[in-house]
Amino acid sequence: MSIQPGCQFASDNTAGICPEAMSAMTEANQDAAKPYGEDPWTKRATSLIREVFEVDCDVFFTFNGTAANALALSAMCQSHHGVLAHRWSHVETDECGAPEFFCNGSKILLVPGANGRVDGDQVTEVAGSRTDVHFPKAKALSITQSTEVGTVYDLDALQRIEESVRRSKLSFHMDGARFANAIATLDVAPSEMTWKRGVDVLCLGGTKNGMAVGDCVVFFNRELGQEFEYRCKQAGQLASKMRFLSAPWVGLLTDNIWLRNAQHANTMAQKLAKGLEQLGVRIAAPVESNAVFADLTAEQTTAIRKLGWIFYEFDGIGTPRLMCSWKTTSTEIDAFLSDCERTLLANP
Repeated sequence: MSIQPGCQFASDNTAGICPEAMSAMTEANQDAAKPYGEDPWTKRATSLIREVFEVDCDVFFTFNGTAANALALSAMCQSHHGVLAHRWSHVETDECGAPEFFCNGSKILLVPGANGRVDGDQVTEVAGSRTDVHFPKAKALSITQSTEVGTVYDLDALQRIEESVRRSKLSFHMDGARFANAIATLDVAPSEMTWKRGVDVLCLGGTKNGMAVGDCVVFFNRELGQEFEYRCKQAGQLASKMRFLSAPWVGLLTDNIWLRNAQHANTMAQKLAKGLEQLGVRIAAPVESNAVFADLTAEQTTAIRKLGWIFYEFDGIGTPRLMCSWKTTSTEIDAFLSDCERTLLANP
């Protein structure tokens, strides 16, 4: 069967629900259950997350990553505080001011760093650049793992950042919309990449890893999570039928399906990147998760899109971004590469 061009590489959000998540939702739909998180599915999902991270953390389920990030930061900051983040971070560029809104005005303070990763030394410098009452007090650092350009913080980098966080007396937040892809790359225990490296709060992504909808906020520093359920309720994030947010997590986390999905997406990204390089296309950022940034000309991009392929540019790097998902197939990649080859020959 031939592959029809489409939105396969537009985002990992375009893929459907993986079978294990769908099966868990279907099973949760068979009988009535208590509302607002008192159901057995939510309790089981919470227990599985604690097992994955090997710690007695607090877990709250949200509808999406923007709510998870914004509410997590609101638990860490007050209105006169500043949140340090990379200039390409999702909390800075793609959340419509939600972190500032839910923090009642906390300011995002931008930190530089190559390939989407904040530099630990720069964290210290930015946090200490202004300490007078006329400027927001630096209170928290937010990093993205994996980053907006598909790169990953390894354990050494996280260790250096933890040292900077401690020196600057900051809380440490991790946006893990694609956390599973980073784990699949580094092949380390989730605990090693989070609370053992000083992370206080993780926003763990499920939507991009095979779920229909839903992320969750994991408080390793449980003091920060006090009364967080009230924040969720006030923000419209307390689902009455909570089991339909939590049951897919049971499907993903049982038998490590979440890692299998992420490993597959990463593998497909590597295949795509190598295929493009063989065609002479420069890859604009290291391929360390499921994102490929292809340095195509405007003419080449337009020509490929005219064949029906849908993908987007990333403002930070300024090149097309091609995303792979749990459902991406080698056949789809081969079809895309074949069209790219014909296009590049016609538009050198």
